[in-house]
Amino acid sequence: MADNQNLLSREELAALVDGVGSGAIAVDSGFNMGAPAKKHDLAAEDSSLGVNVMSLDMINERFIRQFRLGMLEVLRTSPRINPSRVQIVRFGDYLQGLKAPLSVNTVRMAPLRGHAMVVIEPKLVFSSLDSFFGGFGKGVDQLAPGRLFTPTETRIIKLILQVFFRSMRDAWGPITSIDFEHVSSEINPQFAQIADENDMIVLSRFEAELGSQQSGGFLDIAIPYVALKPVRDLLRSRVQSGDGNEASDRVWHKQLEDAVNDAPLDMHVLLGKLQASLHTVKTMQAGDVLYFKKGDYARGLIEDTPVFDLEVGTMGSQLAAKVVRALKPLSE
Repeated sequence: MADNQNLLSREELAALVDGVGSGAIAVDSGFNMGAPAKKHDLAAEDSSLGVNVMSLDMINERFIRQFRLGMLEVLRTSPRINPSRVQIVRFGDYLQGLKAPLSVNTVRMAPLRGHAMVVIEPKLVFSSLDSFFGGFGKGVDQLAPGRLFTPTETRIIKLILQVFFRSMRDAWGPITSIDFEHVSSEINPQFAQIADENDMIVLSRFEAELGSQQSGGFLDIAIPYVALKPVRDLLRSRVQSGDGNEASDRVWHKQLEDAVNDAPLDMHVLLGKLQASLHTVKTMQAGDVLYFKKGDYARGLIEDTPVFDLEVGTMGSQLAAKVVRALKPLSE
């Protein structure tokens, strides 16, 4: 620097270091020392989608209903599907939890960006194969390392994927139109690189059980975090379990309201109350008089619940009750 008049010398720097080390120079002085601060790593990607993950759980619930019906048509048996909560995890961590060989299928979910991954555990493939040929859904626990799927097993995998794609397309229908395209298949998940190891993915796992043996395996769909960014506003605003038709919801609400308003109710008018012993009631005869204190108003009751204070009188040739005030439910 040309102008070094404001630079500290080595002796001054050494003196500052010694002062801080000995405590002679305070290090907690300055402006806004008590201001709250939150640690933030600029290199880390935000793992929150900016949407309610419950919307993805609802999509999965719709998927399960459609998938069970689809598998019933193919295998003539309805599997039991146990979903787990949607998770947002690192892709590298997910791969570490997988053990080859597996049926790993890379798919494209248009119009979402990039590729997704559908993983089918071999136990589910073998259970489906046994059910397809009339068995009880008994599967093989583990595929031998390095063993490839046979043509028959590959055909069963294709049938499962067809049902999976159709069911997932219907489940996403109320949110947006999704079209699935099968890109490639592997048995080692390390070869299906849909994202970098440090990238976040949205993981949905479904545990399937088939047949009387209740054997089966898991079925995963892993979608890169960045792929859902184009539809995160839709996922945020369309948290619903219906078909998304607001007009039909309004019609249904009006019909329900009309049906409730037309419900018949029986109202009883209570003039007063009195207490009498069982002996008095048993010995009463015609002409006996019961005395009771009449309240200021009669009480209108519906299902023994007081709803109105009433004045009892006549209108023309008929008895009538005039509403004085409405009462809160269960008030006496």
